[in-house]
Amino acid sequence: MDEKDKLAQLRVDIDALDKQLIDLISDRARLAQAVAEVKNASPEPANFYRPEREAQILKKVIELNKGPLSEEEMARLFREIMSACLALEQQLDIAYLGPEGTFTQSAALKHFGQSVNTTAFGTIDQVFREVESGASHYGVVPVENSIEGVVNHTLDMLNNSSLTICGEVELRIHHHLLSQDDAFDEITTVYAHQQALAQCRGWLDTHLIKAERIAVSSNAEAALITSKEPNVAAIASSSAGELYKLNTLSNNIEDHPDNTTRFLIIGKEKCLSCGNDKTSLIFSTPNKPGALHKMLSCFADNGVSMTRIESRPSRREMWDYVFFVDIEGHADDAAVKKALSELEEHAAMVKLLGSYPKSVL
Repeated sequence: MDEKDKLAQLRVDIDALDKQLIDLISDRARLAQAVAEVKNASPEPANFYRPEREAQILKKVIELNKGPLSEEEMARLFREIMSACLALEQQLDIAYLGPEGTFTQSAALKHFGQSVNTTAFGTIDQVFREVESGASHYGVVPVENSIEGVVNHTLDMLNNSSLTICGEVELRIHHHLLSQDDAFDEITTVYAHQQALAQCRGWLDTHLIKAERIAVSSNAEAALITSKEPNVAAIASSSAGELYKLNTLSNNIEDHPDNTTRFLIIGKEKCLSCGNDKTSLIFSTPNKPGALHKMLSCFADNGVSMTRIESRPSRREMWDYVFFVDIEGHADDAAVKKALSELEEHAAMVKLLGSYPKSVL
């Protein structure tokens, strides 16, 4: 068999597999519709989106994947299939910190897939209010960056909101220098969010040391400004560059290649355990010597691993602080439940922010 015949046969085989894939995806979609019928027939309010169920499916997909597609690519494909099938049950409305083209929008689409309605809001407060009012099913907000640390505004909102954390997304952050111009020579000003400017400080010091750096509310806003002005550049994502039709002068200008931002999914529904969970909470300590040590011992003594701790002013009185903590496990797990019970005995205040599936990829 010559090369032409081999290619022809391979294309026949691909066409046959494509038909099988279409049939199987259609079968899955019909099952999703059947699930919606069962839930709608129940006297209880229907909850169509189940984060723990999706996390279990994606975990199984990754375990079954034998290549040649990467785990990330296979998970992304199944995420889109699940997103499209869920849209047959219920079209989700997702609020995110905008404007359009931000990394937060990318995080929302990574977590929920393309088959949702996404709406940009100008502040983190607005995202919380949109979900609290019921106008959006879920919200997506940034909470910490691996280089620049926590987003304090998100922590403060979690402290004062009735919403619960339903999930998390980790997104590798790649910054690109975008401009109407075709070269660095004429760039006099660089716009970006203050964290992006900090994350690219070394590159800017080397390549654009004379350019003024101006912080704006988001990298997407920086791209919008750059689309209207000559001789300026923006630090932003590739999607923002496409959205505002800008030239890419340099790719991946972040100083640390492992630069990652973590985002939270906020909503009203509590998540059941998926077997690979994380729990977030806030507590405050009584004003006694060794109080914080006693609080943290509640986790250590019960074999519960703590992955993060941050302190923030409580805003109740001067020099009074609350502690934000992430621990491994679900609040319904025996060890976590015992640790939280002991914490409540000793702490001045404990607020559970949510138990939710860990980010898959």
